[in-house]
Amino acid sequence: MESTTRERIAAALRESPATASDLSARVGTSRSAVYDHVRHVARSLRGDGDEQVLVSPPTCRDCGFDRFDDPINHPSTCPECRSESVAEPAFLID
Repeated sequence: MESTTRERIAAALRESPATASDLSARVGTSRSAVYDHVRHVARSLRGDGDEQVLVSPPTCRDCGFDRFDDPINHPSTCPECRSESVAEPAFLID
């Protein structure tokens, strides 16, 4: 039986940290869809209690700002300095 996209994302995140771009290439779905899948995986794991999705938030490469409202998102610009050089968040299941 073939696994679902969310199962493949969860399996990848149990192995090593990954960004949405990494996961998109690995599981064959769009980067924007990956964020929705990661949110769902995080909610599902919260109910289990043994594991959780850890998030390294997006970070502005120019000023270092990392206090974004939604860490499971890839903002287009930094609210602090308006730079478009924002690193993607990384995810891991621990």
